Amino acid sequence: MEVSETIAAREAEIVEAFALLDSWEEKYEYIIELGKQLPLLEEQYKLDENIIKGCQSTVWLVASYADEKVYFKADSDAVIVKGLVSLLIKVLSGLTPNEILQAQLGFLQEIGMMSHLAQTRSNGLRAMIQQMKHYALAFQSIHS
Repeated sequence: MEVSETIAAREAEIVEAFALLDSWEEKYEYIIELGKQLPLLEEQYKLDENIIKGCQSTVWLVASYADEKVYFKADSDAVIVKGLVSLLIKVLSGLTPNEILQAQLGFLQEIGMMSHLAQTRSNGLRAMIQQMKHYALAFQSIHS
């Protein structure tokens, strides 16, 4: 099925990149670097209604819909968190709402992310995923 192949390929790329890193210190540096590569979020989107509830840090997430696909943009005031949201965008942005809703995001377990994050960060990561899926569901109901 093409849906999961796209997601699987994106996830596999991340898993491979993490496999090349020996320590968690290197992995965190890589995550921070990914966050730095995230395109800047325009100030007009840094509004309270775009802040993800449940994150200890401030995370702004916005979604747009074009050509039957959902595109995400985000920013955070914390470098690790900005890197984490960057990973999610790498996997989920540019997919159809249904693909996003079906995504299991197993790569997070595979790279050990869930077990290496503090409880509050782990909850924040889940909140980011949940918000991305909420956007997908909203676009799906509007455009179906």
